[in-house]
Amino acid sequence: MWKPKLNPVTERRLRRFKSIKRSYYSFWILIGLYALSLISEVVSNEKPLVVRSDSEWRFPIFFFYPDDLFTDSGLYTRPDYKLINQSPKFAESEENFMIFPLIPYGPYETISASSIELDDVVYVSVSRKQLVGSLNVDSEMKISRSNAGADFFAVESERDLRSRPVQDGMRFSSEFLSAIDARFANELELASLDEEITTLEGMAVKASLSAFSPRSRPPSSVRITLREEIGDSDPLKWAFMGNGTEPTNRDRFWGELDSEIKSKISASAARVGRERVDDQAFEWEGKTYSVRFDKEIVRFPFRPVGNHYLGLDSSGRDVLTRIVYGLRISLNFGLALVIGTMILGVIIGGLQGYKGGLFDLGGQRLIEIWESLPFLYIMIFMGSVFGRGFILLLIVYGVFNWISISYYIRGEFLKLRKQPFVEAAHCLGLPGWKIMSRHILPNSLVPIITFFPFYLVGAIFSLSALDYLGFGLPPPTPSWGELLSQAQEFRSAWWLVTYPTATLILVILLGVFIGEGVRAAFDPRVNSRFES
Repeated sequence: MWKPKLNPVTERRLRRFKSIKRSYYSFWILIGLYALSLISEVVSNEKPLVVRSDSEWRFPIFFFYPDDLFTDSGLYTRPDYKLINQSPKFAESEENFMIFPLIPYGPYETISASSIELDDVVYVSVSRKQLVGSLNVDSEMKISRSNAGADFFAVESERDLRSRPVQDGMRFSSEFLSAIDARFANELELASLDEEITTLEGMAVKASLSAFSPRSRPPSSVRITLREEIGDSDPLKWAFMGNGTEPTNRDRFWGELDSEIKSKISASAARVGRERVDDQAFEWEGKTYSVRFDKEIVRFPFRPVGNHYLGLDSSGRDVLTRIVYGLRISLNFGLALVIGTMILGVIIGGLQGYKGGLFDLGGQRLIEIWESLPFLYIMIFMGSVFGRGFILLLIVYGVFNWISISYYIRGEFLKLRKQPFVEAAHCLGLPGWKIMSRHILPNSLVPIITFFPFYLVGAIFSLSALDYLGFGLPPPTPSWGELLSQAQEFRSAWWLVTYPTATLILVILLGVFIGEGVRAAFDPRVNSRFES
């Protein structure tokens, strides 16, 4: 088997890189992910890989076929293969069939909400309704006014409480009674006060007095706010399947309820999804219970479900498909940007370093002026004039991204141009471009190779950041940053931030691990020894 012949230094560096397992494995994982992204149409597509129809084989992912070819409709537009696959011609015949990719969704395909199958379940949440009321008492601790206080005294109406001593229904501590007397005295600033008590009927209640400031004359009454203590117990949850009249998870409380209350709850649960059903309440054994009805309805963005393993975005597109295609766009953009800017940086930095003198100084001043231009403003301006696009973004980003690598190449050329092998090439009469390309440049490749993975990671992250801000690739181009931008708008859609972020972090980590391994492999200090 043919193997390229490498010089001993390069072979030693490759062996050193292979010995750094984390970087070596990261390299092959990233290569595998990039190879997978290059065949995204085979992995994820709304078009079938193969169609067997009328005893002929067809390949829609490579060739266009009109709708008329499969349906005899006379239409020469793009066919809906999924709809055609459900037609009698394919559904009822074993000779006609379609083979779809592993992920049968395209990056621009909007999934119909009706195609997503959900369990026909209505969840009914039942919780105790907290009793809240207030009493106004006079200086003799008799009730002068009541607002929803009858339930705390087990009387029929508020009228029955008027002029009734408050101590007939509940007992307060001496500290609480003293705080009430102090308010009638109208002399001091008093803070709010809470006290947990139990009514004579056995109800746990929190009694509260609000903060008090002295007034021009003493108050005629003091308000006591009462709140029932019902604890932090979770509400009961019943699940009704379809038009069922009984919950699938019946409990003892359901069995004890009156049949009229059950019928009302069941009828309301059956209407959920067809019409609006408001929250309800019912009385049982002297206590009030609130009832809430919930049924999951497909609204985009939608959580992971069925074959949509990473969920759907705000336009109903499959998130996994968008991530796969976004990987290809990100890596293609990063590679094109880094290769292009490194070529430009090598040419400009090499010319500066080789020529030196006024040419070098003048070039440095021009670079400093160019570097001070605001990239983001220029990107916004160019995008508004020419429209956002892959090529425009690549060009605008590229004309600023070459500057840093040109500094390193300039330094290498300045260092090497006075070396004996360069002087010998001059004496032999070799032209300048040949000396630069064949003698100086091969000895200046270390910065290019070691910085390449880091520049690639930076380009991918920058593209995602620009897409997130809305200045990157035009919609509906698959992009990780665009998914993150949707996540900011739909805060509850955790899948829109979790999966794109995890993919972005994975690619960045792989690039950083590769960069660290390359830098360690090309570091000449590894084999250096200090002697005293």
